Amino acid sequence: MTRTTLIRTDRYSWGAIWLHWSIAALVLVNLALGLFHESLLDGIKWVIPIHKSIGLTVLVLTLLRLGWRLTHRPPPLPVDMTGWERAVAKAVHWAFYALLLVLPLTGWMLSSNPARLRPMAWFWLFPVPPLPISGATATLGHNLHGIIAYAMLALVVLHVAAALRHYLLLRDAVLGRMAPGLNRNG
Repeated sequence: MTRTTLIRTDRYSWGAIWLHWSIAALVLVNLALGLFHESLLDGIKWVIPIHKSIGLTVLVLTLLRLGWRLTHRPPPLPVDMTGWERAVAKAVHWAFYALLLVLPLTGWMLSSNPARLRPMAWFWLFPVPPLPISGATATLGHNLHGIIAYAMLALVVLHVAAALRHYLLLRDAVLGRMAPGLNRNG
């Protein structure tokens, strides 16, 4: 007797789901730490080291997610989605990948300024070497980091709004592709 495994093609694989929600949670925490470290969290010494460690973790998980995405086909978009909706969905997803790479890299750049070197350690477990960059490049990273963080925040809001639109208004199974417990098709 031959045993076959049923592969679901109507939702993302468990690896993609795990990476998505892990990265999403870390990004939300890091946006909050980054945006509020100078106001609400001022004076708390562990905030920036945790922020840096989470950023590096997001960078590594994003590289894993990109590798996963390139080797595992995502579920097809619903057939009733219009062309512009498909284009926006794909653009937003690839914009996420770009920001998930560039945001931690610019943070690492600003910590690597040779004139004001800010040593990093991943969750106090091991040192992270500075990038071999010039002061001008580190300054560019510093200038871009906050702008990219706000772009990430805007993209997160857009992404969550689109997911809620699909779930609450269109009542389709799009959200269930990444959150199987909410799948309207089982």
